[in-house]
Amino acid sequence: MQIVPCPNCGAQIEFRSHASVLAVCEYCKTTVLKDAESVKNLGKMSDVLEDYSPIQIGTTGTFGGNAFTIIGRIQLRYSDGMWNEWYALFDNGKTAWLGDASGQYTLTTEIHANAQLPEFTALIPSHSYLINGQNYIAADVRTADCIGGQGELPFKIGQGWQAHVADLRSGRNFLTLDYSDSNQPQVYTGQAVSLDELKCQLLRDDDQVRTSAGKFKGKIEILACPHCGSSTQFLPGITTTIVCPSCHSQVDTSGPVSQILAAGERVEHVHTTLKLGAQATISGRQFQLIGLMQCSDNENTVWTEYLLHSPKAGFLWLIETTEGWARAIVLDEWPVWMQEDAAVLGKVPFHKLYRYPATVLFAAGAFNWRVGIGYRTEVVEFQGGQNKLAVEMTSSEITWSQSSPVSADQIRAWFGDAVVVNKTSTDENIKALSTKFIGLILALNLIPLLLSINTWIYVLIGGLAIYLPAKYLNSYFEEGNE
Repeated sequence: MQIVPCPNCGAQIEFRSHASVLAVCEYCKTTVLKDAESVKNLGKMSDVLEDYSPIQIGTTGTFGGNAFTIIGRIQLRYSDGMWNEWYALFDNGKTAWLGDASGQYTLTTEIHANAQLPEFTALIPSHSYLINGQNYIAADVRTADCIGGQGELPFKIGQGWQAHVADLRSGRNFLTLDYSDSNQPQVYTGQAVSLDELKCQLLRDDDQVRTSAGKFKGKIEILACPHCGSSTQFLPGITTTIVCPSCHSQVDTSGPVSQILAAGERVEHVHTTLKLGAQATISGRQFQLIGLMQCSDNENTVWTEYLLHSPKAGFLWLIETTEGWARAIVLDEWPVWMQEDAAVLGKVPFHKLYRYPATVLFAAGAFNWRVGIGYRTEVVEFQGGQNKLAVEMTSSEITWSQSSPVSADQIRAWFGDAVVVNKTSTDENIKALSTKFIGLILALNLIPLLLSINTWIYVLIGGLAIYLPAKYLNSYFEEGNE
């Protein structure tokens, strides 16, 4: 361990890893570069945005029988969201990176790649690449800006530093190609992990996550939409994007000042079974509904997706369609995609059901990526027994999720009184049934009356006696729903 004074405030800065060349002063946020004989002040580093991550500097864990400690972090932002890279120091002196993106984690270490590697601009998500004798699928290819840093790091970063990275997957195996410094990338390999598997200790607790999410240290959280002033009353902290439920503006909250990304117009109230802020106990964990969106396909089929978050369990999706409910999670282990018509997860085969474009029609709440009206993905669904797989593809990213059916009774058991009955739909059903019933009665009465030529005037009077009350009732229902 090497201890040096901060050249700005004089506080002690510890370099625990010999590989570290940079550290961010905990007290004044000065970026300190460690040279062979001195330290240099590189200016202040932007503070990191406190997000939903339970990890912090000082978190410990084990991997492969070796203990590690988190000693640094960089926070990266791209066009659709942000993620953390935690710098881990093992007790044996080796280092690794713990990737942290929306509750999914990967642990990777740098290796030497012997093969010729593709150029950054040639990489395409969903395409297969042979690297070091193993086939990988490109999961995402993106350019990201460094927006903050903490602790000590093995390379120099600062304002304006960009990362050009591609992540590739094969089952649970993970590979990152980092083109940030040259056209010949640095190669990192590892696998998808969970915090439970890593036996992590000294994590932030639920209260710390809940009260700090979306905040900068020492600054006041902004909860008012800068476009219409409406308050986001459903959540005390957010990730990178809020879609205002009142005016539909998309608000970027990954910086110290909220900015409007796309000003929206006020929209009519959208009826959903679950509302923002609803809470549920699922598998013994407390979840809160933080975002919802309605989507449609090319056949105008509409469904609703609800994003839930738990400080302990991370993110969870509930999907409501005309066929019922489903519970979905984003997969750490990717299936093997057998050309176009089949996929295999573990040893379970799945056959292709549909391929369709999905477009967001409405969104409100907080999301862990940038979403708004018109956001579009290409979806392929697969069926295996009661479960389904779905692969969602954009020009820069591909993700896999698995869903299983959930009964409406189970939804009510989870959410209790928070489940909303759509009164408008109920009234319209009553109106439709009433109209059919009145029409049937009218037809039955007309049959014997029309057989008599001299009774047409009575038929007319009887018809008006039935029609006019029905017309009044329809008007009453319409006024009651306005």
